[in-house]
Amino acid sequence: MFYQRDSMNRRHFNKFLLTAGAAVMAPFNIARAQSAKLKVGVLLPKSGLQGLIGQSCQKGADLAPAVLKELLGVDVDLMNADTETNVDTARTRAERLIQEGAHCLVGPFDSGAAAAIAQVAEQRGVPFVINIAAAPQITEQGYKYVFRNFPIAPELVKNGLALTEELFRATATTPRTAVFMHVNDTFGQANAKAISAILPQLNLPFKLVDTIAYDPAAKDLTVEVAKAKATKADFLLLVCRLNDAIVLRREIVKQRWNVMGVISPGSPGMYENQFFQTLGKLSEHCISNVPWYDPKAALAKSVNAAFKKQNPKDQLRFHALNVGYTFEAMLIVADAYKRAKSTNAQALTDTIRQAEIKNRVMIGGPIKFNDKGQVEGNLSACIQNQDQKPTVVLPAAAAEAKPVFPWAAYKRA
Repeated sequence: MFYQRDSMNRRHFNKFLLTAGAAVMAPFNIARAQSAKLKVGVLLPKSGLQGLIGQSCQKGADLAPAVLKELLGVDVDLMNADTETNVDTARTRAERLIQEGAHCLVGPFDSGAAAAIAQVAEQRGVPFVINIAAAPQITEQGYKYVFRNFPIAPELVKNGLALTEELFRATATTPRTAVFMHVNDTFGQANAKAISAILPQLNLPFKLVDTIAYDPAAKDLTVEVAKAKATKADFLLLVCRLNDAIVLRREIVKQRWNVMGVISPGSPGMYENQFFQTLGKLSEHCISNVPWYDPKAALAKSVNAAFKKQNPKDQLRFHALNVGYTFEAMLIVADAYKRAKSTNAQALTDTIRQAEIKNRVMIGGPIKFNDKGQVEGNLSACIQNQDQKPTVVLPAAAAEAKPVFPWAAYKRA
């Protein structure tokens, strides 16, 4: 067409330039229109093995737009995707969300899925904020676009074991032996590695007499529990998920394993709503040493109010970790969007890296990323199931009740 320019009159030529100019400028006009709202791709396992936990996390994402609008004055659009508790699905859904215009990604609860999504985010140059996932290697790859506001496995385990020692002091109990059982997925293996490295460094009163790994999808743990029972360990140290925790607890009762209690040094499952609904009284006195929300914090109260509005028949305490960290992931990207005044991926990434958010929901210091994109200083609380609800029993300053250990079913030999 340019070769025919000499045959054009001036009016047609000027019209052509205006049309061409409009075509060139269109993407920039679209970008400005998009910047009125931040489009967040939320990836969670809302079906499959971890479906109930993913649905719990989704509650935190769903309440975020209204709270963030009031808190920061920004508009957030959710682009929700189900990873189906499948690493390959997580990867393809992340790709699709980016293709459909997501400015950033949040999720996905699971360490294996997080590692897959991190690769996609890095390749596509899109910021990715991990809500929950503890495998250390995710933020050890030198990624530029990946951030995590959740403790890595060694930090999680170290905090959890410290609370275990505090629990023994508070209850004047001194177990001498423990058997360690853990799921054999990415998360479980990371925690097992952390425990084997950290436990010998601590002056704890007990020793591990055996380590037993199992499939989190297992529907029968008869053999594994029988093996654990045979050790005659004083208590069970457990890294679990939700469904397997239910199966395991039932099997303990079925085999009449006389154990002092079950303590998780930092894993999901035993504080989840479905654990209580399924097991009823059998859920009592299980202990999870996990990151938790601060019910006294102003932002936690706002989140709780929004949660009640959206879930009038539910309570935040049954979803505290899932909702709290998912909301904070949304807070991180919204805060960056407000400060960057742009949905440009690089601008958002640079601004996330400079974050220092003191007004938060979860217990711990300010949300501030190190050069690896990892937040440091998240803390844990000792959560015990009492009266069929998760209850803070330690540290004493935050306690809602006193810890019970051993549990009521224990009979001293």
